[in-house]
Amino acid sequence: MNIVNGVHKILMRLPSSIHLGIAVLIFASSNSLTRKIVEIGQAHAVNGRNPISLCNVLFVGNICALGLMTVIFYRDWNPNTLKALTRKDWMSLTITGILSGAIAPALIFNALAQTNVTNIVLIGRIEPILTLVLGVWLFGVRVNFWAGAGSVISLAGVIVTAVLGSSGQTMTMAGFQIGIGELSVALAAIIGSISTVVGKLQLQSIPLGIFSIYRNILGTVIFFLLANILYGPNHFAEVLSPFLWKWMIVYAAIIVVTGQLCWFAALKNATSTELNLANLVSPIAAIVMAYLILGESPTLAQYLGASLLLVGIILAFIGHRYEAKVNRKLVNPSPRDAMETPIGFRGV
Repeated sequence: MNIVNGVHKILMRLPSSIHLGIAVLIFASSNSLTRKIVEIGQAHAVNGRNPISLCNVLFVGNICALGLMTVIFYRDWNPNTLKALTRKDWMSLTITGILSGAIAPALIFNALAQTNVTNIVLIGRIEPILTLVLGVWLFGVRVNFWAGAGSVISLAGVIVTAVLGSSGQTMTMAGFQIGIGELSVALAAIIGSISTVVGKLQLQSIPLGIFSIYRNILGTVIFFLLANILYGPNHFAEVLSPFLWKWMIVYAAIIVVTGQLCWFAALKNATSTELNLANLVSPIAAIVMAYLILGESPTLAQYLGASLLLVGIILAFIGHRYEAKVNRKLVNPSPRDAMETPIGFRGV
């Protein structure tokens, strides 16, 4: 417990730029590391079954993360703090927990089983575009020409990747063949954008410890129930495997806990410029990690989609810089500044 708390205190003392850098690096490598761990499990099958299946990774990884988060945040769960939360706060936490703690990770893990990591990274870039749209719709955020043009071009890159780069099982939509994995990523991105907006608003009034632990518990329970309904109780037959738990403790400590702690700290304190730089770097870093960890080389469709995405991100960054100059004298950041988020699987 002392070691965990010591690491937490050290992390919280770091500058926001360091928090952001660590979070981006972890999230950029998370999809590739998850698939790599599953491949390791396939080489150590128990009774013909992979002990580190994607469902076991999500379920046991959540449990391990819950243990570590409890050690760090148990002080937030005091009677006075809990009484201060309204019924609206709990309803909001419940919705966020189900969406971002269970459904979105399940969709991402389904995508990992269906398509390659590079496709997941590129199509996942739809999340910040949707977050921007929600900002305009809900908060009346004004979008300058550069940011708007960047979002349109980025969306074109996502569409090119989804239509031309689909792999695995496919289905027909509007006359186009789209992969099941690619569709899962798109749905997860929609949920992620909604959770980003709601989560940012929640963190203004709800302690991080309550937000993180409640989301974790609810997400774990909902996912476990859904998996048993869809796949049967034998789906978690190897959930007590020591080999699985050994890897999941490492997974939870690095990807889920450290990544999320650094991300939430950065989300609260980082400047708009730092967050936008993270947006620029994160997809490139994720593709590089997929190559280094899994040996995935981008296809022609992925190169085309990535090129459009990169142009769109650069244009959006120019727009953000222009907007920052105009609003330099403002004390409070705009809702859009606060909602910017690097893309990538952020743990559960």
